Amino acid sequence: MSSHDSSESNLTRKCDRPLAQPSKRSATTDHNVPKSPNSRALGTLGENLVAEWLQQQGWEILHRQWHCRWGEIDIIALGIDRETEINRGNENSPCPISHCQTLAFVEVKTRSRGNWDAGGILAVSAAKQAKIWQTAEIFLSNRPDLANNSCRFDVALVRCEPLGQKTKQILPPLTATKSQSATAENYLLTLQEYIRSAFSN
Repeated sequence: MSSHDSSESNLTRKCDRPLAQPSKRSATTDHNVPKSPNSRALGTLGENLVAEWLQQQGWEILHRQWHCRWGEIDIIALGIDRETEINRGNENSPCPISHCQTLAFVEVKTRSRGNWDAGGILAVSAAKQAKIWQTAEIFLSNRPDLANNSCRFDVALVRCEPLGQKTKQILPPLTATKSQSATAENYLLTLQEYIRSAFSN
């Protein structure tokens, strides 16, 4: 047998071997443990929940993840601020109740259990607030039609927890209700707190 014949038979033997099958243990484990998306993907899931909740409250979502050179605003929404209208609701108000709309610039913080920054509120530092404020000013300079609306800066804190396989099968892929919770991509998301007018300049 020549060396050429020998190499051909080695190649044939290698090709005839069956491929290794994945172990049953790893296959079942993958179904029970949710994929670990990056923080940006989790943040987007939290923003989806908050945007849906705001729409349920009657707000119109104008923009999601609006950004410029100063930074990004997670959600920009337009609606009637019921609390302001109640406080302002006398007949002598310069702004009739039916026409007063508020522009809300919303910072969403999505965190898992055991986070280091009090559910995300500590991450909205003075420096972060200044960036959001500057970004909002640039947004308003691009949208003069919205410049006469009152503005506020809100913070939404969302808790994110992984779901097990059984729960995942029972719940639809995305559900949101008045209870301020939703399931998405193997996670249970809960709007823990929505802070209106969380900061100002």
